[in-house]
Amino acid sequence: MSGSAERELRGRIDDHSARVGVVGMGYVGFPVAAAVLQSGFTVVGFEVDPGKVADLNAGRSYLGHIASTKFESLAASKRFSATSSPEALAECDIVILCVPTPLANDRTPDLSYVTSSTEMVAAALHAGMLVVLESTTFPGTTRDVMLPILERGGLRCGSDFFVAYSPERENPADPIFDMKSIPKVVGGVDDASADLACRFYGSLVDEVVPVASTEIAEASKILENVYRCVNIALVNELKIAFEKMGVDIWQVLEASATKPFGFQAFWPGPGLGGHCIPIDPFYLAWRAKQAGGETKFIELAGEINTTMPHVVGESVCRELERDGISTQGATVLVIGVTYKPNVSDTRETPAAPIIELLQGRGCTVQYHDPHCPMFSVLSQNPIDLNSVPLDKAVIEGSDAVVIITDHDAIEWGQIGEYASLIIDTRNTMAGIEVKGRLAKA
Repeated sequence: MSGSAERELRGRIDDHSARVGVVGMGYVGFPVAAAVLQSGFTVVGFEVDPGKVADLNAGRSYLGHIASTKFESLAASKRFSATSSPEALAECDIVILCVPTPLANDRTPDLSYVTSSTEMVAAALHAGMLVVLESTTFPGTTRDVMLPILERGGLRCGSDFFVAYSPERENPADPIFDMKSIPKVVGGVDDASADLACRFYGSLVDEVVPVASTEIAEASKILENVYRCVNIALVNELKIAFEKMGVDIWQVLEASATKPFGFQAFWPGPGLGGHCIPIDPFYLAWRAKQAGGETKFIELAGEINTTMPHVVGESVCRELERDGISTQGATVLVIGVTYKPNVSDTRETPAAPIIELLQGRGCTVQYHDPHCPMFSVLSQNPIDLNSVPLDKAVIEGSDAVVIITDHDAIEWGQIGEYASLIIDTRNTMAGIEVKGRLAKA
């Protein structure tokens, strides 16, 4: 069956008759499904949440940074359908897993979404199917965790079905790069799997980057995010050190960035957020320990970045006290609670621990975020807030305005005009007239 299964799937990929299932229609899965559909394939979007299934089929956006028109375009296509029925995967020739890979409470990898979705695919597995994992994870996940589950039914990888790993490189709200223009790294469990996966992704993106194994593909993605984590930790640490010397880190970085070689600028901030950079280093550190290795550098970077929200919160309290305002009863307006500009995603956002610290010190905290009308976080001190309007009364009524996320849609000049104290974690107010006092944190 080996040759025939491979030949038949290759043919369906080449003539775009293959039916593609995308498991997990979130920040990663939705763009993948849209790209697959645009390339001419029939797409089944699988979601466990019936509400999201209804939204997908009705063309209603539940991802704030992705325009409703893209949801409408998917729903309007006769080649797209959304479902919460696992049985629908049995009709697919290619299944792409785009599921979360979070951390457990003890900061170890939580592969429960990967294993449960793989078990679901295993129940629908048939000869000639290609299964691809896109979720960020540690090297060995595809081969050592997924493959044994998929082979339980008796079918064999490389002859009956095929398995590959191709990491997502989605950058939400990026106006320049999308899935088609970002090179796609692809690694297979075996040569046949690699060839079919490269062939499939080659019809979706401008450039495919084949690598020798799933482990190399997994490691490449985790390295990309660890690289950013370590360099952000470096500038965060330097920011604190330079402040004590009376040196502005932002001006230092701008000067250094003029060097045309040997330097890449990374920028400090209030802490890391999102589904990648705060989490992936822990995946790699855990796997390295399992293999008998050490990742002291990575663990130190994680420690530095994890402390940044606390550093910012303490800085806000100090600046209030400098103005003779007690934190007990002080009103603090937080600008932006999403983890990065121009998106609605609040996963791992540094705004949460900052707000929690300020509330713990007795501050009354409000926030404004045009992309996040409600902000609820379960923590030691649960946060349950609604975005307030950004107007003169709200700004003037705040003892301090803390800039966490620098969304393009915010009128920064208004803040500069009416705020008595601004604590800026992003250097957003550079070049903007400020009538009150401006502090950087």
